[in-house]
Amino acid sequence: MRHRKAGRQLRRTSEQKLALMRNLATSLIEHGAIETTEAKAKELRPFVEKLITKAKTGTLHSRRLAVRHIHKRAAADKLFQELGPKFATRNGGYTRILKTGHRKGDGAEMARIELIEG
Repeated sequence: MRHRKAGRQLRRTSEQKLALMRNLATSLIEHGAIETTEAKAKELRPFVEKLITKAKTGTLHSRRLAVRHIHKRAAADKLFQELGPKFATRNGGYTRILKTGHRKGDGAEMARIELIEG
């Protein structure tokens, strides 16, 4: 039974899911928008928004907490130098999810997750 287990499993172990979220978050920070399945996008949203909230403070401690998940130096720098100040006055809601239809191969629901403009 899955009592009190929040979030989607995505047919992965917890380690695989964490690696997936880290990679998707890094790609989203680097490119500003990515297209993935709707379930992955919905799981990614709170993961990325927590990282951006840490980037808003800009302290060394928050950088170290964020670098646990963002392993690319360039993406971490972009998170703290561009995205943190960009969303400094905004209280959450840094991303948007747009449904883009079905994937041709297997019919999976696809979605585009993107960072909103300042």
